Amino acid sequence: MNRIFSPGKLMLTSEYVAVDGALVLAVPTKLGQELFFTESDDQKSLIHWQAYHQNQLWLDAKIDYKNWEILETNNQKATEFILKVLKNVQNLSENKSKSDVSYHLETNLQFPSDFGLGSSSTLMSNLAEWAEIDPFILNEVSLGGSGYDVAVAKEKSAVLYSRFPERTYHRINFNPNFKDELIFIHLNQKQDTREGISHYKSKPTSTELINDYSKLTEKIVKSQNLEEFSQLMTIHEQKLSDFLGIPTVKEKYFQNCPSFVKSLGAWGGDFVLASKFGDYESYFKKQGFSKIFSWSELIN
Repeated sequence: MNRIFSPGKLMLTSEYVAVDGALVLAVPTKLGQELFFTESDDQKSLIHWQAYHQNQLWLDAKIDYKNWEILETNNQKATEFILKVLKNVQNLSENKSKSDVSYHLETNLQFPSDFGLGSSSTLMSNLAEWAEIDPFILNEVSLGGSGYDVAVAKEKSAVLYSRFPERTYHRINFNPNFKDELIFIHLNQKQDTREGISHYKSKPTSTELINDYSKLTEKIVKSQNLEEFSQLMTIHEQKLSDFLGIPTVKEKYFQNCPSFVKSLGAWGGDFVLASKFGDYESYFKKQGFSKIFSWSELIN
């Protein structure tokens, strides 16, 4: 079987403001999603789709791509989504699902589904690489969103990304000399990104806010030491809290924490970023958060 891999992502800056074009800094995670594929010239025009989560099979379906009909499945709703995506792949591709060839496509999501590291974006990136199509277009017609996560998956690298006035992104080597002092804490739940974006969109669009976050991202990338980085992260968090009218994650869970605590992506779930201090592991565990990762454990 042939294999394609796309890494997951963590969004370090700009959060919701990314949808309006603010510059985003995002980094790839060690874990991601694999796509294994084979094809056979059997004249049946079938797609056999098997999806694994941490090597455990959870979706097994057969699809007739001539008629776009689900022939067999153990999960109707999930298969309907896969059918929709594969239909988009066919429309965009010059050679996939165009003849009588049958395909066996097997995915394996390596990280827990509540980690919010990009189960959808890694899928879009893998399928686009397989079909030799533009992953951003596939993502746009299948899911929507700012697309920064697709850029990380496609480039397999840290990126600086902006959506407007036109999509621009480039790979960067984000390797801060204080990275060993940084930690990621999982908040035991996955946040609904679309719900968060909807709340953000209910506020009037602010050009000043977009520019502020682009400048903050540029400063964060150039941070020379942990103190400067921490100050910028604190400003980043407070500015968005004021705009959204939502307490920061530090105000909500970690009021007496001696480190900055920065939300990553949709507020209220997934991961937060902080720095090491004293007995930090004991502190976060006492607050009910035991999934703590160093930079080198999580980031590629």
